[in-house]
Amino acid sequence: ANAPENTLEAFELALRLGATGLETDVWITSDGVPVLDHDGVVRTGIRRKSISKTFRVGLPDHVPSLEELYRACGADFELSIDVKDTNAISRVIGLARDYQAEARLWLCHPTWELLADLRSETSARLVNSTRLKHMKDGPERRAAELAAAGIDAVNLHHSDWSGGLTTLFHRFNRYCIAWDAQHVRVIRDLVRMGIDGVHSDHVDRLQTGFVQAD
Repeated sequence: ANAPENTLEAFELALRLGATGLETDVWITSDGVPVLDHDGVVRTGIRRKSISKTFRVGLPDHVPSLEELYRACGADFELSIDVKDTNAISRVIGLARDYQAEARLWLCHPTWELLADLRSETSARLVNSTRLKHMKDGPERRAAELAAAGIDAVNLHHSDWSGGLTTLFHRFNRYCIAWDAQHVRVIRDLVRMGIDGVHSDHVDRLQTGFVQAD
């Protein structure tokens, strides 16, 4: 909320303000560098070009690489990465290992079967980021599938969560994470529901919401 999203400035500021984790999105450049950007496209004049078709050197200065994030901020925080380009996965895991950060890495993807295929390859936490409406067989079936596949967590929009739903996923020993929680009352209610992690643009509101929930 106080700096351009997915920039080193924003990441460093969030940690200074007391965030215990960061969230970002990863893409991979045409020369194999994992970089952090939401949409995966860059502008050159009036033209838009995908990051996957651009060399690292051709990206705007504000787009950081994952390695630059680790260099600037260290690894003493949880890092949740929404995998927008699956070709980036092996490089992301490799960099996290290089910086002794794999145990605090959370890899998020909407397709739980893809995550299941990664389970034997990494000690990172694996997160099914989805919506309740996409669980066609119901949340209990999804919770059982995630548990059987060794997928650690489910990440839903804050409006999908209820106390009963957190209880359900906790019964299968899965972490419950909520995203887009931008208001104190929402954060407070999520914590009272038993949520394990909250994604927000506002570090100060997160702190207030957790205090009020206590």
